[in-house]
Amino acid sequence: MYEHKQGANREDLPLVIARYCVSVTDELIFRTAALTDVDRIVGLVQSAYRGDASRAGWTTEADLLDGQRTDAREVAPLVSGDPDVSRVMLACRSDAALACCHLENRGDHAYFGMFAVSPDAQSGGIGRALLAEAERVAAAWGRPEIRMTVITARGDLIAWYERRGYHRTGVISPFPYGDERFGVPRRDDLAFEELRKSL
Repeated sequence: MYEHKQGANREDLPLVIARYCVSVTDELIFRTAALTDVDRIVGLVQSAYRGDASRAGWTTEADLLDGQRTDAREVAPLVSGDPDVSRVMLACRSDAALACCHLENRGDHAYFGMFAVSPDAQSGGIGRALLAEAERVAAAWGRPEIRMTVITARGDLIAWYERRGYHRTGVISPFPYGDERFGVPRRDDLAFEELRKSL
């Protein structure tokens, strides 16, 4: 297993080490998820965004949406293909998965989504570290830009991304009302805005 120690030259990092450990920073291990991780990914995403348990962290969407955030049927295809096309990344400490994100290689850019940090582990720099690792992978793919969509009502989250170099594009897309795979809205004004960052 390859380990990357903090302070080493980041250009020396390999693009893919089998399907697992790619680097270690501040005792966090970043690795590519496998099918055996699907249930833990679903639980992690759900705990960060939905229900009363999510209120322990600042990323909760409990006041905006009820129901599920994702499920195993959505996650399984994301982790079972070519990791240079679709990769779910985990930030782990020991055996505990503390954060996850999905990175998709879309040719002219990388798309970043399904970003979640366990409520008990938020505000400790883990999300910032995983976002930086995702940006490193996207740059290693040769993608010049990373894009994402964020619910427009999440001003605090948008501001967090702006502090990390992302900018609002003004490109708005509708929330998929009526499709409970994405949750049950508690408001009728939900929409997404695209954010971008040049790498």
